[in-house]
Amino acid sequence: MLSDLEIAQQAEMRPIVDVASDAGIQREELKLYGDHMAKVDLSILDRLADEPDAKFILVTAITPTPLGEGKTVVTLGLAQAMRHIGKKAMATMREPSMGPTFGIKGGACGGGYAQAVPMEDINLHFTGDIHAVGATNNLLAAMIDGSLWHKNPLNIDPFSISWNRGVDMNDVALRNMVIGLGGRSGGWPREAQFDITVASEVMAILALTSGLTDIRERFGRIQVAYDRDGNPVTAEDLDAAGAMTVLMKDAIKPNLCQQLDNGPIFVHAGPFANIAIGTNSILADRIAVKLADYVVTEAGFGADCGAEKFLNIKCRVGELKPSAVVIVATVRALKMHGGAFEFKPGRKPPMDEIVKPNMPALRAGCANLAKHIENMGKMGLPVVVSLNAFPTDTQEELDVVQEEALAAGAKAAVETRVHSDGGPGGVELAEAVVEVCAQDNDFKFLYPLDAPIKEKIETIAVEIYGADGVEYSPIAERNISQFTKQGLDNLPICMAKTHLSLSHDPLLKGRPTGFTVPIRDIRPSLGAGFLYPLCGEMRTMPGLPTRPAAVDVDIDEDGTTVGLF
Repeated sequence: MLSDLEIAQQAEMRPIVDVASDAGIQREELKLYGDHMAKVDLSILDRLADEPDAKFILVTAITPTPLGEGKTVVTLGLAQAMRHIGKKAMATMREPSMGPTFGIKGGACGGGYAQAVPMEDINLHFTGDIHAVGATNNLLAAMIDGSLWHKNPLNIDPFSISWNRGVDMNDVALRNMVIGLGGRSGGWPREAQFDITVASEVMAILALTSGLTDIRERFGRIQVAYDRDGNPVTAEDLDAAGAMTVLMKDAIKPNLCQQLDNGPIFVHAGPFANIAIGTNSILADRIAVKLADYVVTEAGFGADCGAEKFLNIKCRVGELKPSAVVIVATVRALKMHGGAFEFKPGRKPPMDEIVKPNMPALRAGCANLAKHIENMGKMGLPVVVSLNAFPTDTQEELDVVQEEALAAGAKAAVETRVHSDGGPGGVELAEAVVEVCAQDNDFKFLYPLDAPIKEKIETIAVEIYGADGVEYSPIAERNISQFTKQGLDNLPICMAKTHLSLSHDPLLKGRPTGFTVPIRDIRPSLGAGFLYPLCGEMRTMPGLPTRPAAVDVDIDEDGTTVGLF
């Protein structure tokens, strides 16, 4: 089989104006970025306001492993399969970050014959949205330090500054540093940090905003520090919010691309769900649900990360109601969760153990799948399990996973082969999802907003992760007390935790029990509209592996990109 890049480079793409026209988007609503990408003006929402909403399908996954379970592949393949069976369907997905593209994970345009194209552009600079997020984030950071340098008129306490700089790359050296060295001309010396750009609050605001006026208001609410009297200091206080809005004026418009079957797809905002919200934009979804009869979207990492935040934060803010949840699973990942083998990110996979049948480990690992199905049920949503099949899977293994999924409460569990076969490889999944979408569900949020901060954190930890409880560091205790005094206890919670385990500990596989989740800090994201607890050793700046994916990326003698997956 050809590589993902070769498949994408051989794709016969249609002009994006034709893709848009077939989707119901008018030419004057497009801002073209070449022949195959365009931004869609937000005025389309007014034109489509009276159109009925589509069925809204969330694709999530079991706890991921370094092998990759194919969640984006299934998201894109399901949309293709829907169109293959005659449904008017559209996908919405997150924008890839160059951190994982050049790190361990690789790109985020799907794979095989279930991809978004032009893959190279989307995975790299695309339409510049992530660059705009980084510039907007760093403008605010520069204005904070500029204010300190110019005699600190806002009386900011430098030790209270919580706003970090950002760069869209995995760079471990930027996790902790001292800035402002070099004497009077070098600024105000203080400790500082970088986050990866896509974990910035600016990116979360882009994902959750309802429009240009709203994003201006959200930027103004961003809390960056406290003054020496204990009062919050915001981006509005620094007179930064207006310029930040101008920098995001184009980035706020969703990006229209196409899939390998030339069907439309919105690629906008995102992507990390372990240290950020991990969803595409509400704006993209709001447009898509007016254009199609079925919209397939995704949330980052496992259902305990992305789906939990998608349902409790994004759906609440965007007034979105999912019709069904698709949970992606693989035999190989479930065997790993059952203890058949170990595989750490950046290491060479133990292929002999991965492909060797191990029924006891497979059944044990299905406990992880069962927990995710159970969690979606707690929020009243029906689940279809997409068993992303590999050529080395035996029929006995596939049958076991289907049996365990149905026993755990899934409405259906079907084999999916969209990676190798495109839309036709997902027909059974598409038919199962259509059937489930035709039924009513009892979607509800996991917690009420008026619950105390600790109660909301503990509800997520106990109900979703399966923890015995939560313990708080002194810093976390202090900040919870401060936020409660500020009246911020009515905000939802965006947990930052490892994606490699249901727990806070990446080494605990399967369905761990008997653990307590440590909250080492909790930060305000008032522009995004949530509080942001940090679980255990979770970092907001990833590092590169021993052999990063960037090593394989190059150009050939014709100037064509090679090695990009």
